[in-house]
Parts: sequence; structure tokens; C-alpha cells
Amino acid sequence: MKQFYCFILAFFFFSLLGANFCLAESPAKSNDISLKIDTYTQTLSQKEIENIVQEKTDLFYSPKYLSEIENINFCQYKKSIVCNLLFSSRDSYHIKKNTTRTIDEKKLTDFLADLERKANRDPENAKLKFDVDRISTFSAGSDGLKLDKEKSFQILKKFLEQAGSNENVALAFDKIKPEISLDSIDNMGITSLIGEGRSNFKGSPKNRIFNIKVAIEKFNGVLIKPGEEFSFVKTLGDVDGEHGYLPELVIKKDKTEPEFGGGICQVSTTAFRAAIYSGLEITARRNHAYPVAYYNPQGMDSTVYIPRPDLRFINNTSGYILIQAKIEGTELIFDFYGKDDGRKINVIGPKITEKNPDGSMKATFTQQVYDKDEKILIEDVFNSSYDSPSKYPHPGEVLTKKPDDWSNKQWETYKKNSKP
Repeated sequence: MKQFYCFILAFFFFSLLGANFCLAESPAKSNDISLKIDTYTQTLSQKEIENIVQEKTDLFYSPKYLSEIENINFCQYKKSIVCNLLFSSRDSYHIKKNTTRTIDEKKLTDFLADLERKANRDPENAKLKFDVDRISTFSAGSDGLKLDKEKSFQILKKFLEQAGSNENVALAFDKIKPEISLDSIDNMGITSLIGEGRSNFKGSPKNRIFNIKVAIEKFNGVLIKPGEEFSFVKTLGDVDGEHGYLPELVIKKDKTEPEFGGGICQVSTTAFRAAIYSGLEITARRNHAYPVAYYNPQGMDSTVYIPRPDLRFINNTSGYILIQAKIEGTELIFDFYGKDDGRKINVIGPKITEKNPDGSMKATFTQQVYDKDEKILIEDVFNSSYDSPSKYPHPGEVLTKKPDDWSNKQWETYKKNSKP
């Protein structure tokens, strides 16, 4: 009976020991895992797995278990004097090794947050063009993608806890449909040309012309929903060398100097004029700091710079507006297509109200918009005040020294394309 009680005591004691002492603690050993989110794939490397998963191996005494562990000095491992008194050599045949995997949930959450930024993509609307009397597509658009972090967390956590051998894991995601798809073309109400804007960039250097061509591709085929406020800066996106722009003169706070994207204001000015002649409500517009010949007639220009100033206007028609941009010779043309609701647009001006010897001047024009019943919808006055160009000195059309923040490749490209 005494031996029986000792056995029970040892079993209980070793169970407690097994819960508090570990044989070894090491990172999870696993192959790289390929994570799939629709067509997007990213590898979860072994190093990343080791950062998220902790693997712990313990030894336990289990009387019903026939041990596969040989030559193990259990009591020496447990470092217990009591163990030596109660644990017999026969008991060493019943030692069980148990491995547990623990997930660091914060690190897994952080990993998925980073994965979300890489995998998510916005839906892309179909881009259209107007041919004669109908619209057609030149870009079909695509669905957006959004990682379902909660479901993906559970999928990946379960996989890592079980040390799955499959090297491919499909995560959960949602597809986001674009607002404008091929199926919605017939319901847009685009039937005719509702307004046009024009400007002439004659005499522009090669870099400036190049930037104009790059920028208009951001607007060609863009659709504006009824009631939507259009933002030129938002539609334009990033302006830098990585997005295809070249250095050219830009008006800054107190000088004129080369910067990536110089010449984009030719595009914003032309879009502004198209919005005016379409009878749209202008919500944000600023004239240039000083008169620029490319924007004649003075008073109908619109300067932009990321993030501001911006050019914004509201589609106050009952249908979609389709933007089309093109170049004919040295003339940039913006055509706005939409639904002809019978409105009439009257533009008074622009006219110069003040002109000074130093080149400073003031100009004004008025936009009047009437509905089909000749009721006034908009009467907006646009006043422009221009400083003297001498207040914004610049180094000339061509730089002779490479700016410090330009790469050699950018400098060589500039020298090649800077001459008119």
C-alpha cells in the first residue's frame, strides 16, 4: 500500500513538473509558406514564421505511455531531489515528449496589416471614349481587392499552430466592383459634347510638351458621376520622375525653377476652361502668380500643385461626364461629353481690367449658366490678380549645372530634352 501511495504521489508530482519545466525552447522549424490572395502571392519566410511562432518541447511522466525516448535521466533533467527519491528506473520507460506551438497574436496581426497594404488594390473604372454618336471602351477596368484580416488571421493562426505541411495557404479576401463597368455604359446618359476647353502651348520646350502628354493620359477617359466633385490633383496622382515626368520650369513661392512635372498647369488650365464652358460649378480655382503666355487669354488659367492649390468642380448635370483630351498641333483640347439637358452657357470676358509697366495685371470674366427654361443656375465672377514676373526670377530655360538632388540619369535626360 505504501508503494501505491508513492506511485500516486510521483505521478502527481511529475505532472506538475511537466507543466513547469521545459526540455528546450526553439523557434518553429518550417519551410517558407506561399500566401495567396486571389492572384496576389507573397511568401511568409521561415524567419518571419520564427518571429510569429514559438515552439516549446516538454517531458511528461505518463504511466500508460510507452516511451520512445532512450537513455533519458529524467530527474537530472528536472533537477529535483524529490524526483530521485520517488522515480524508479522502470518509470523512465513512460516518459512522453510533448511539443506545443504558441502564436504571438500581435506579431501575426502586424504581419497581416503589412500584407494588407501590399495586397489591397482599388477597383479601376472602365475608361471610355466617344466616337461620333456613341461611347465605347478603351480600358475595361478591373475589380478591387481587400484582404479580410479577421478571417485571414484565423486561417493563418490555425495553420501555424498545426505546423501544416502544405506550402500554399489561401487567405480570405473580398472583391470590390468598380463603379463604372462595361455593363453600365448604356445607363450613363452620355449622348453629346457638352463643353470644350482649349489652350495653346506653342513655344514650349521639349520637356514641357513631354509632361503635358504624360499628364493628359491621367484624364483621358475619366468619368465624373452626377453630383460628384472632381479633383484635378486627386485624379492626377503622383508627379515625379518615377511616374514618367521630366524636370521643367515651375512657379514656386518666390522663384521659378525646374521641377518634375513642369507644364502640368497647361492641362489644368484647359480642364478649367472645359468645365466653365460645360456650365459646371467651380468649387476651387486659383490663377497663376504672374501672367504666362501659354495661358492666353489671361484670366482663364488655373494653377495646381500637389497637394494644393487644386482645381475642383461639381458635375451638376443629371448624367455622367466623360473627359477626353487630345493634342492638335500645339493646341491642347479637353472635351466633356455628357447629357444635353438644354442648359445655355454665357461667358463674359475675359478682359484685362488693369495692366502695369512691370507686367503685373488684373483680369476678370463671368460665367452664366441658364437651364432649359432660361432660369439662372450659376452666375460666378472669376477675378485674377497677377504679380510682376520680375518677382519670380528663374535661371532660364536651360540649366547649366546638375541640381544636387538629381541622379546622373535624370541630368542626362534633362540635357537631352531641354532644348526647344
